[in-house]
Amino acid sequence: MVTKALSASLGDGELSQCPDGHGVFLARADLGTLIESENDWHRHAGQHTAPMPRITADMAAPPAGKPPARAWVETLFE
Repeated sequence: MVTKALSASLGDGELSQCPDGHGVFLARADLGTLIESENDWHRHAGQHTAPMPRITADMAAPPAGKPPARAWVETLFE
């Protein structure tokens, strides 16, 4: 049985993922682009601080957010 890979645009190339979890596939020429994109993502994904809000007794807890991605590749197939 053949299954169709999930595909995502990768700059000028394309990255494919096996829906059964058997791997991520890309053309050899796209490997350099993938490495550069991953490095850029990590360079800009550092800790960013936001000003502390003024906390009052009538405030509710904020909604739970999703955990941050560990790597840029994880953001391709959300």
